[in-house]
Amino acid sequence: MRVFLIAGEASGDKLGAALMAGLKVLRPDVTFDGVGGPLMQAEGLQSRFPMEELSVMGLAEILPKYRALKARIRETADAVLADPPDVLITIDSPDFCLRVARLVKAASDIRTVHYVAPTVWAWRPGRAEKMARHIDHVLALFPFEPPLMQAAGMACDFVGHPVVAEPVARADEAAALGKGTVVLVLPGSRKGEVSRLADRFGKAAELIAAAIPDVEFVLPTTRGVHELVQGRVAGWNVPVRVLPPGSPDKGAWFRRADVALAASGTVSLELAASRTPMVIAYDMAWLSRIIISRMLMVDTVTLVNLVSDTRVVPEYIGEACQPGPIADAVLAVLDDPADQLAAMAVTMERLGQGGEAPGLRAARAVLERLEKPSI
Repeated sequence: MRVFLIAGEASGDKLGAALMAGLKVLRPDVTFDGVGGPLMQAEGLQSRFPMEELSVMGLAEILPKYRALKARIRETADAVLADPPDVLITIDSPDFCLRVARLVKAASDIRTVHYVAPTVWAWRPGRAEKMARHIDHVLALFPFEPPLMQAAGMACDFVGHPVVAEPVARADEAAALGKGTVVLVLPGSRKGEVSRLADRFGKAAELIAAAIPDVEFVLPTTRGVHELVQGRVAGWNVPVRVLPPGSPDKGAWFRRADVALAASGTVSLELAASRTPMVIAYDMAWLSRIIISRMLMVDTVTLVNLVSDTRVVPEYIGEACQPGPIADAVLAVLDDPADQLAAMAVTMERLGQGGEAPGLRAARAVLERLEKPSI
């Protein structure tokens, strides 16, 4: 059995590697071709070109590389068509992956699978119908996504979210970090997010510290924003423990924290895995705020709220992202986290915690649909 996979960024590389490991368990004769990062290469993929060439975001970043990306799309599709695999699996990165799938489908009947459903439940629902023109099967991370994909004409299986397979720090590791109230501060992993949120988070921290004098603030960073974060927190009027990228204590601090103030995103699921209550706050550029607010189809952007079908995680989005209300919410959650703890337990159960690993579930779904496409 031969599988052609394409991933375009680090998160897709992780999904792809877990899927490949699952396929090797279920089909020891499987071989791989395609494009991926170091994790997929460790599972046996010889990437046709560096995955990092595809890891660009935003119009300003894409325009200078448009010609090169367009050439890579054609090159990748031609490679699939020249030696047809049993299945083409594209992983997230829709701007690149779905263009490759479209070219492949236009010239062949090769089965196409896309891993990570588009967020049509949040905005731009028409994306599913467009995707269905050249995707046969979708592997979904969230349990409410299959009906939406099926309605658009694609087979779809919920295979679990990768967060359920991530290791969580033990209670003793968290306890070793000491006593006292700990607030985890997470202003985002992109420079734009940190630039917009850091000062507001800092002012909220000052208000929290005024109410809880012995509070400790801990701020994990990623490689791309570490220096920016350090510069911003230097202006805060409260002490902050800044964790460097790759800190071995990051997981323990996630488990140790009494509450987190976090930017919107998948970090809410990481916090749920550690059972850390949270307040979500986020803002964006004013034009993006106007456009997205008009397109948004849900009344919450917090994944824990969506998956648990509750609204127990407070969120302050756009104009509501102000230090005073944020600080008040953090203090309220600290005072009574029970509802959030219950919702986080439901969230992790619904995402597949305690069941078969998502990579193996994804591999099983691919193989079953490949053998019986009509199921």
